[in-house]
Amino acid sequence: MSKHHYDHIRGNEKFHQLVAQKSRLSWLLAALIMTVYYSFILVIAFFPEWLGQPLTADTAITWGLPVGIGIILFTFLITGIYVHKANTLYDNLLQEVIDASHEHVDGLQNTNNEAAGETL
Repeated sequence: MSKHHYDHIRGNEKFHQLVAQKSRLSWLLAALIMTVYYSFILVIAFFPEWLGQPLTADTAITWGLPVGIGIILFTFLITGIYVHKANTLYDNLLQEVIDASHEHVDGLQNTNNEAAGETL
């Protein structure tokens, strides 16, 4: 891509919309992940006996196992949400920005070629 492409993309309103949407979703998902992870660490630090308690009286499985599995599944879910958004909404919006940039630069080149032809 040329400098004209980059300049046009930076000035494109859809590009700014794309960046804002991706940023907003990324920060939201990061905050959710951090909340879950740090909550787990806080439980380990201040209530470790809770995670060590058996699920029921007749089992050796403690609460730590389903909580750990839940955290892993939550991480997969968060990743899936981002991938779905990226593959549906963000990719389409990005393609619109790129197509608009190509049309703009092609128009500039045609205008330059026509102007060069007039001077000959």
